[in-house]
Amino acid sequence: MISVIAQGFLGIEHFTPPWDVFFLPLFNLLIGLYQLPFIDFAIAIILFTIIIRTVLAPLFVRQIASQKEMQRMQPLVREVQRKHKGNRQKIYEETQALYREHGVNPAAGCLPVLLQLPILFALYQALIRASGVVTGFTVNEGNQTAFDRLTDAGLIEAGQRSGEYLIKTSGQCNLPEFSQLPQFLPLNCQLIDPIKLAEPVNTTIPWLFNLNLAAVDHVFAIPLFGGFALSGLAIIAAILQFVQVKMTAPPPNPEDPTSSMTSTMTYTFPLLTIFWGGIFPSGLILYWIVYTAYLVIQQFLIMGWGNLFPLFGWQPAWAPSSQAGITPATRAKRVESTDAPATAPNPGPNPRSPAPGGRRNNPRPANRRSGSAKRRGRRR
Repeated sequence: MISVIAQGFLGIEHFTPPWDVFFLPLFNLLIGLYQLPFIDFAIAIILFTIIIRTVLAPLFVRQIASQKEMQRMQPLVREVQRKHKGNRQKIYEETQALYREHGVNPAAGCLPVLLQLPILFALYQALIRASGVVTGFTVNEGNQTAFDRLTDAGLIEAGQRSGEYLIKTSGQCNLPEFSQLPQFLPLNCQLIDPIKLAEPVNTTIPWLFNLNLAAVDHVFAIPLFGGFALSGLAIIAAILQFVQVKMTAPPPNPEDPTSSMTSTMTYTFPLLTIFWGGIFPSGLILYWIVYTAYLVIQQFLIMGWGNLFPLFGWQPAWAPSSQAGITPATRAKRVESTDAPATAPNPGPNPRSPAPGGRRNNPRPANRRSGSAKRRGRRR
């Protein structure tokens, strides 16, 4: 069964579902782009990112449209919170009713995020495999025999640094040892026939000052402590991610418990990106830069600047406030007038209008008589 599925991938010799069902198309796409004329590995990653983002664009367009509508609904949400202050259950029910009425799904952004995670994992594995270098591997009793057999078969060679191993581009693909040591699988074993490699991928990019995309960024980085470095690429990715999240984040609302959580995420995710820049290969950070920049442009085309401004108190003239021109919709008026009659009561005849018979219906004489009676009572 596995061989039949592998034949559907045009000659892949080593196929291990279910992970390879997702990983292999991405790995082959990346290597196929790399083998195009005038394309190095950095440009291949950029093209790979644009293709993936374009394929997933319909999902993200729906997500951005939902976020834009949620921003427009904020005055209505605040009105519900004001009216039912202190009653969390009622606020939740009314808010969900608002979302249903406006066709907004607060969980609409979950699916693109869930799709993005396996893509990140697959790209990470693709970067590691494409370099043909395995690091951090320790031989132990559990895989000693398998390691020795692969070494004797010439499929593993020692690298230039301690603990570094080089894997072959071509070789036997279905040895039982690879079930224990899949990281040493030859590169061509998981590539389709038209793009088989003659040598490992060159992950060092001259126009990026010889940055190795399969290793942690040490070219645009500042060493800090314990071998950790502050990556310049990760800082760029973090800034773009901050802009992307800030554009779609709802305005601060002290009465909304989810508002503080959203504000925290706006700053937490960029900080995590900076941390990841000191751990993951720089090629993965390059992917994240292009991916986030694409998403920022897409969001701008759909919703403008969103809630990006005011940014730390700065509100540029060319970026009007996201709240400008927003007025509560009809639902807010219905909420305010639920206790009032549907139609206003008839105020009756105008007291200044002539009554039948030509006399004015003026209550002033009655008021005067009442006032005179009170004054006579005080005199007595």
